[in-house]
Amino acid sequence: MKIADLFDVQGKIAVVTGGSRGIGYMISEGLLRNGARVYITSRKSEDCLQAAETLRQYGECTALPADLSDDDSRTQFVEDLRAAESRLDLLVNNAGAAWGAPLGDFPSSGFDKVLNVNLKAPFMLTQDLLPELRAAASADDPSRVIMIGSIDGLRVPFGDNYSYSASKAGVHMLTRHLAHDLLRDHVTVNCIAPGPFESKMMSYVLDDPDRRAAVVASTPLGRIGTPEDIVGAVIFLSSRASAWLTGVTLPVDGGISTHG
Repeated sequence: MKIADLFDVQGKIAVVTGGSRGIGYMISEGLLRNGARVYITSRKSEDCLQAAETLRQYGECTALPADLSDDDSRTQFVEDLRAAESRLDLLVNNAGAAWGAPLGDFPSSGFDKVLNVNLKAPFMLTQDLLPELRAAASADDPSRVIMIGSIDGLRVPFGDNYSYSASKAGVHMLTRHLAHDLLRDHVTVNCIAPGPFESKMMSYVLDDPDRRAAVVASTPLGRIGTPEDIVGAVIFLSSRASAWLTGVTLPVDGGISTHG
């Protein structure tokens, strides 16, 4: 029951989608710093390769660029991963997209793109990688799938990101559904619902001092999330400490979704 054993991820093999920036980059760095071997993927090849090069200062990191919402690109990613690994301890489905437009003017393309990236792609990739997840799994040390949802899937957002909030609510339900079906395979499926963190997706708010101040003021714990906050949750869900936990959505949001 020592901390070093309960939260150990040393030697685990992990895939982090959207690992080239934002929360995905934070998660990748945190896993690498704690001894995991990490494969990152993102739609922009140059950004993915550059991020992996930077992340290699912390451990063994490989870039496999792909658009996981495209069937052919996702299939190639799976083939490339299988060429390198026969098992997978951890899949972090983090890659995401957002779209905002006023009600009455929201385009069909804005719904299709966001649901394809945020909801369909994580399901399809998890399904594709089930053989590798099963190969690494045991009753005492399950393989893990971590979905990255959002507090915008737990509460009604203030903005006009209709497809984003719908997709993240779907991710939370998909987590529960997959967790139910994968119990006998010793694969746990849990979800993190982040609040405001530094990321390109949040930059339109957080780069403006007044809007940033408003976000901080509306967060019960009075600050923006840090890399340690998201990495701590991921390490917990990836380690022995959470081996008997599945189907859970954990808000990591400074109290926003549960306060008032």
